[in-house]
Amino acid sequence: MQKVYLIRHGHPDIPLGERWCLGRTDLPLAPVGRMQAALLPFDHELTGKPVFSSYLLRALETAYPLCPNPLVREGLEEQDLGEWDGLPFSEIMRRWPELYAAREKDPDIWPESAETTETVRQRMRSAVLRCLEEAEGDLVIVSHKSAIASLTGQRPKLLHTSVSTLSWDGQALTVLDVGRIPHPVLTEAVCMALLQAAGTPAPVIAHCRAVAGKAMQLADRAEAVGAMPNRGPLYAAALLHDIARTEPDHAAVGAAWLRTLGYPEEAGLIARHHDPESDSLDDAALLYLADKFIQGDHEVTIDERFAASRQRCMTVEAIQAHERRYQAAKRIEEMLNRS
Repeated sequence: MQKVYLIRHGHPDIPLGERWCLGRTDLPLAPVGRMQAALLPFDHELTGKPVFSSYLLRALETAYPLCPNPLVREGLEEQDLGEWDGLPFSEIMRRWPELYAAREKDPDIWPESAETTETVRQRMRSAVLRCLEEAEGDLVIVSHKSAIASLTGQRPKLLHTSVSTLSWDGQALTVLDVGRIPHPVLTEAVCMALLQAAGTPAPVIAHCRAVAGKAMQLADRAEAVGAMPNRGPLYAAALLHDIARTEPDHAAVGAAWLRTLGYPEEAGLIARHHDPESDSLDDAALLYLADKFIQGDHEVTIDERFAASRQRCMTVEAIQAHERRYQAAKRIEEMLNRS
């Protein structure tokens, strides 16, 4: 009995929240897609096995964290979607309203120029069987939504980097599981892999490490005054708080990435690491204060940190926001200093 782990590729380079009709259009992964792929090696069911991949870039980039040289095989590629290929569904709905409406009721309806669902099923099955013969054991295949759904029959469950498992007994492929999402605990090793995948610059990673260390010291002090910090999410959020530092509004972008990856608690802390929403001694306040104690990767005082950043405030609004954040940091520090 052999097992086949079918992985849908990570999120391609299209905006989060938008739906595009991607078949043979060859896009790389978006940063969050690279982060999704970076989680795969922490799923031990997927490691130590031969890795096969579609030739399309988004599949190859998903396979790389599992295997630097995946075996590219014909037949594993996505459905050719004809004249719809590479278009956002909002445009398809505008240009082909009747066909789009019909497809909403029957997802096997595509434009005449597209590859049929049955054709996809036949060539995908043949490709999987060839991979099974070549591997002579369990294997991993990185492919695409329509291609995988042609074998599992459950397209809605196939989110990015979801894992579906088939068995092969020499005669039939049997579906064992569909759409499992790898979701490792955000240990330090996992967080470092995510930072690297996101392309976070090395000095920013050093800053994140220093902030995480300081956050744990502040958690000790918070416990001494009766607070109850949740150390696991706090440590992970501190390590990842600047993961999107090169992006505009990096706190919001980083939080959106973590929510997409399935870590809402850490995402909430990252979203608030510039502006705590209350004066309570909660995890968001501890992360906020830890960040303010670290300049680059060195510890400074709150006054030193804010004196340095004050020089960059060029408008009345910026000065007011700076003062508000300074006062918030001082209030949190005072709460920690209570005996």
